[in-house]
Amino acid sequence: MITALGLLKERRFLPLFVTQFLGAFNDNLFKQAMVLFATYHIYNDAAAEAHFNALATGLAILPFFVLSALSGQLADTFDKSRIIRLVKTAEIFIMVFGGAGLLAAKAGYTSVGLAMMLSAVLMLGIHSTFFGPIKYAILPQHLQDDEVLGGTGLIEAGTYISILLGTVIAGWLRVEAAAALVLIVALVGWSTARLVPAAPRLGPELRINFNPLTSSWRLVAATMHIPRLFLAILAISFFWTIGAVLIIIFPPLVKNVLTSSQEVASLTVATFSVGVAIGSVIINVLLRGTISARYSPASVIAMAVLVVIFSAEVRGFPAAPAGTLYSVAQFFAMPQGWLISATLIAIAIAGGMFVVPLYAFLTTTVTKDQTARTVAANNAVNAGAMTIGSVAVLGVTAAGVVPEDMLLIVAGMCLFSAWLAQKLHRACD
Repeated sequence: MITALGLLKERRFLPLFVTQFLGAFNDNLFKQAMVLFATYHIYNDAAAEAHFNALATGLAILPFFVLSALSGQLADTFDKSRIIRLVKTAEIFIMVFGGAGLLAAKAGYTSVGLAMMLSAVLMLGIHSTFFGPIKYAILPQHLQDDEVLGGTGLIEAGTYISILLGTVIAGWLRVEAAAALVLIVALVGWSTARLVPAAPRLGPELRINFNPLTSSWRLVAATMHIPRLFLAILAISFFWTIGAVLIIIFPPLVKNVLTSSQEVASLTVATFSVGVAIGSVIINVLLRGTISARYSPASVIAMAVLVVIFSAEVRGFPAAPAGTLYSVAQFFAMPQGWLISATLIAIAIAGGMFVVPLYAFLTTTVTKDQTARTVAANNAVNAGAMTIGSVAVLGVTAAGVVPEDMLLIVAGMCLFSAWLAQKLHRACD
């Protein structure tokens, strides 16, 4: 067996890792640049900012709900590496369009620019819907059975490190530079995608159902009847719903509660991302390659406790003088700034330890010719749960619930996830 980090030297893994790393980086660079521009330069109202962020999140998620079944069927029918190359080609055109939207909004054509940017977010969601099942489903095809958990952990860690980089860089770039960079990264990702080894269909040829409604229903029904998959998918869905809610409320919370700049908002989201990456590596070390949910319940309970602590910390944070925002240097000049960042990292580490083993369940419970459809079914259920979460944010925001109180709702969701993870542990271990 090759160690997890040793996989980064292997042609059967490295090009896929780099391709998905660049894709996640680019996706988050564009979306964060858009959200920060809207939050700090277009809107001047916490509710409007939360509504815009929820709309952007919903548009990014919608394709997963509608098209996951089709993406899974295609990935289990055709060569996965070929689909990767087609998807990365589409990313180039999406970034040209989205970058033009950023520039239009900056030039004063706000309505047109916002429409173009939100359309690009929707197209990026479609892009990720077709790439998402492959980056996990291809692992059992290219890796040995005892390497799958390590490969899954690296993919998760790489994803969150790329989110970290994309999020941080978006907070420091001018709009013009962001528009240029997303195009350059798309071109590099297209190049690395061409190096991914072939991953042809393994099982019998499928009869593809192109109806998004019936295909989604049949895909989910065919997957969710397996108890361990049912529990794993539900637990992952709640985790991503929690993540969606946090990502939606972070920028308005940083601006209006922590009274800090967009660079601080970027670092806040990035801090969460790097914590998940650390948690992904830690759980792989603890489990020593064994696929088990034994640590998942305790991890997400710890996450709930830390979210409550974080809510208390932001409530006690001293506000900046009226009409001003803390810079990064000013934010970290205060002990409370470091404490908030440390709590966020701890929350995210617990989250990473919770979710990585659950993804490994998805790709090892079924035969290799069914892995893409299984991941696609998970994505469809995740998308439905995250969409509900985004709509719920709109509803509770309209009802007057402030971000610091919304964190307490997140803590309650963590406890439900712990219950699901415990049932999975008892069913499988």
